[in-house]
Amino acid sequence: MPDLRTRRAAGDPAGRLAAWATAWLGGRAPYDDALEAVTGERAHVVQDAGGARPLGEVLTSLRGRGERRLRLVLPVPGDVHGLPPLPGLAATAVEAGQAVVGDTLVLLPASATSETVLWTLVEVPSGCLAPPPVEGTLRSLSGRLDLAVGDAARTLAGLDLARWHPEVPALLTGLSGRAEDPGLPPDTDPVAVAVLTRARRLATVLDLALADAPGAAVTAGQMAAREDALRPLGDAVREATTAVWNWLPR
Repeated sequence: MPDLRTRRAAGDPAGRLAAWATAWLGGRAPYDDALEAVTGERAHVVQDAGGARPLGEVLTSLRGRGERRLRLVLPVPGDVHGLPPLPGLAATAVEAGQAVVGDTLVLLPASATSETVLWTLVEVPSGCLAPPPVEGTLRSLSGRLDLAVGDAARTLAGLDLARWHPEVPALLTGLSGRAEDPGLPPDTDPVAVAVLTRARRLATVLDLALADAPGAAVTAGQMAAREDALRPLGDAVREATTAVWNWLPR
């Protein structure tokens, strides 16, 4: 199975599914546009108790299920807020790194290749509702990212970065480039687009910073210091990513 760590931290593909399914359910996007935005060039297959079926069939069924909105949840050990309290779901969702949560179902990306994304569908019994993820304002989230980036850069500068990736501090201070199209619905607030662009770049930086450079001899203490330095930044990226993919027009 490919390493989906960066894609999970960036909320992809679950964030894209949550955002576009919600846009379609709310009448903000045509069904065909939503399905194409979610699937792209890859085949998306959903596995449940009844077997395997295309993601499009599940998307079509959402209105019949009474769904009005899907949400992205990015669970990590110790924080699975936003998931319904089903036996075994938290552990499975943490392993997947991301989940799409509705009132009647949870969709977990189990694996992905350049050609196929495999999802697992978990049915949610009636009355077993998930608490919504905590979502701050876009500007407050952007400010929190700024603070976390500055703190991480200063802390990492005091560590022996030559033992892994000395370019990380420069990357952390060079994130003010032009906002890209991260795959959000077209009516999304430009501030949300900018915040998600930065969060995606930071997710890549985090992967790089947490990986050991080839041949580097990193002690357990150095690894722990690096992880401690980057944990607040990782939390800020996760919070911002969740809020943007779950954004709704006011």
